[in-house]
Amino acid sequence: MALANAFSGVGVEVVRYDLAFRQERPKGPPRPGDAARDREGIRQQILKVREKNAQQVWLGGVSYGGRQSSMLAAEAPGLVDRLLLLSYPLHAPGKPEKLRTEHFPRLTAPTLFVHGSRDPFGSLDEMRRALRLITAPVKLMEVEGVGHDLGRNHAALADKIAAAFLELHS
Repeated sequence: MALANAFSGVGVEVVRYDLAFRQERPKGPPRPGDAARDREGIRQQILKVREKNAQQVWLGGVSYGGRQSSMLAAEAPGLVDRLLLLSYPLHAPGKPEKLRTEHFPRLTAPTLFVHGSRDPFGSLDEMRRALRLITAPVKLMEVEGVGHDLGRNHAALADKIAAAFLELHS
């Protein structure tokens, strides 16, 4: 909520959306079978925003939501104008050989990744290497000393994240 408030505070309209799997199950991780339906739900939300004659649509997500957002952006170039990915789950904890980057080369939207130095879903070094696969403008905002939850309190980071995202070049 703090990040949404930071964007709203600088005049950016924010639409928050719970993925379909989360609407059905308030707790627990997503299942592999949820992914396509979750991406379709994101697509429908974007199309609703575009109907308002939005000049630019920016898409963001945390962890699995960010992964699904980036996959959708890779599947449909031009659907969104920028991406904000918080705690991208580069791989499952303890499984660095199974990277979740196959879609990275197809990303065309400028993207900001925000990642903690203690994130078990990917180290900062692993993130830096993976981001080389993306030819679109990309930036990595490193958050020292926090894990996958980015410290559970985005309030301290919200203004910095919003500012870094607004500085991305299209």
